[in-house]
Amino acid sequence: MSADERRTLEVGRIIKAHGLKGQVVVDLWTDRTERLAPGTQLSTPQGPLSVKSAAAHQDRFLVWFHEINSREDTEAWRGVVLSAPQLEVHDEDVIWIDDLFGARVVDSAGVVRGTVVDVEANPASDLLVLDTGALVPLTFVTSVEAHTLIEVDVPDGLFE
Repeated sequence: MSADERRTLEVGRIIKAHGLKGQVVVDLWTDRTERLAPGTQLSTPQGPLSVKSAAAHQDRFLVWFHEINSREDTEAWRGVVLSAPQLEVHDEDVIWIDDLFGARVVDSAGVVRGTVVDVEANPASDLLVLDTGALVPLTFVTSVEAHTLIEVDVPDGLFE
């Protein structure tokens, strides 16, 4: 499958201008910093952006895009979500967050505990948010069938 045929994922957002010459602050939502490597093409609702350079800065990134050349240009891009094709990673331990949405969560006893409606970032472990209101740390996930089934092995009392 080519990169153009893969689905795109939201990978970050342009927060604001930095300086006067078109540099922007980007909140990157992925740990894959290569998303901001020079030459990388990102999709937006306003058209594509090509990364000229990027550097880490206070839990975010300062990014120069070829298409943004002045502080005035940056104002039109404030708040714009950046998307990129899903990476081809052949690692069985990798869980893609977008594969979790809509999946039924079943515990080790075979009891259906709900359906994933969101994933919340959490410093210790991201949390599956179920339609029942339950929160399940990803550390308890034992297997994932994309958008279908997630098996979990949780400590006693988590669902009470």
